[in-house]
Amino acid sequence: MEIQQITIEDYDSLMELWNSVGMSKRALNPVDDSRDGIERYLRRNPSTCFKAVDEESGKLLGVILSGHDGRRGIVHHLCVSPDSQHCGIGTKLVAAAEAALKAEGIQKIFILVFNDNEKGNAFWEKQGYSLRTNLNYRNKSLNEEIPAGE
Repeated sequence: MEIQQITIEDYDSLMELWNSVGMSKRALNPVDDSRDGIERYLRRNPSTCFKAVDEESGKLLGVILSGHDGRRGIVHHLCVSPDSQHCGIGTKLVAAAEAALKAEGIQKIFILVFNDNEKGNAFWEKQGYSLRTNLNYRNKSLNEEIPAGE
């Protein structure tokens, strides 16, 4: 397996992977995760988004989209193919993203995980990400195509 930076040419493979995992598919929206939305994200975060690729077959095994606003880092999507989970791929992708964010001067990272995503929450706990219970997450959609959330 090899960790590589994502480019917009990976878009179709990314969407196929995200749509193959229920929790990842649930987190997608038709604007931000469109080809244009991902291209915009990668232009803003060209060195902090990674994919794990099987060196023999070229198959996409996992992906992480991470970026920052100059102050805080955020992981927007981490997804590992169902048949490649529990092989350390997620951990390697997180390490790559953390190293890239740290190289850009970022000292703290956050991630949003669905409450009912038990596997995801357990994974992030193992990665050293603590659960904040003193905050409320709020959002507002500025585009009618993007759902406000649950």
